[in-house]
Amino acid sequence: MKLTVEKKQNYTVLALGEKNLNSTLAPGLKSEFIIKRNEGVKNLILDLSSVTFVDSSGLSAILTAHRLWGMGDGQFILTGLVNENVEKLIKISRLDSVFSITENVEDAIARIEVDELEQKLNSDKEE
Repeated sequence: MKLTVEKKQNYTVLALGEKNLNSTLAPGLKSEFIIKRNEGVKNLILDLSSVTFVDSSGLSAILTAHRLWGMGDGQFILTGLVNENVEKLIKISRLDSVFSITENVEDAIARIEVDELEQKLNSDKEE
């Protein structure tokens, strides 16, 4: 599986470098999500800009990440839905109302930075 990992202090970007997110790749991607969560990655950005096809196994893998990051204080952001078929599948399955989705990685990073700043300001107010 072609996967690029960019780890920063406040977030990690996983960019899938495959055209198909299907039953062949989904188990490995799920494992990668579990590893990243166990490593303490607080915010995960999944970039699907290279992906042109997602099947039910692929959606299941994405939902796994959503569940893993939904249990903590971080965020899971899906980005790079540049392929019409992938975007349509997310909308048809109504997952666009479940996932946090941005147009690109830069917007996802900005969303995380704003959220981190808001959390810091709120914790400062409580002290």
